[in-house]
Amino acid sequence: MYGDEATIRRILTELGDTWAVVGLSSNRGRAAYGVAQVLQRFGKRIVPVHPKAETVHGERGYASLADIPFDVDVVDVFVNGDLAGAVADEAVTKGARAVWFQLDVVDEAAYQRTRTAGLEMVMNRCPAIEIPRLTL
Repeated sequence: MYGDEATIRRILTELGDTWAVVGLSSNRGRAAYGVAQVLQRFGKRIVPVHPKAETVHGERGYASLADIPFDVDVVDVFVNGDLAGAVADEAVTKGARAVWFQLDVVDEAAYQRTRTAGLEMVMNRCPAIEIPRLTL
């Protein structure tokens, strides 16, 4: 329900190539680091969003979604489940076209708010797993 094939395909292939990756830092041991690398390999522009505002994979980081001075298409969320809903709300405010919650992150209320606001949304899936599958 929260990750049907049609929605995954739309987000990965039709909604745009600028992905804000919330929780992305220069820590190579974190999942966000590797997922952002895969997104870049498949032609996505990644925008690191982390309180440290670090440059990661050659892209300048920002402390929050609100600090990004340009539009983002997709907000990929790598934060604890209890914080993810607030990030989804920020994505709506930012004007993103979609929100992606990573594996094991499910917030049904955030899903409903985000969908009601007109954004596409996927939960409990990983784009680094899905995008190679779609392009084979």
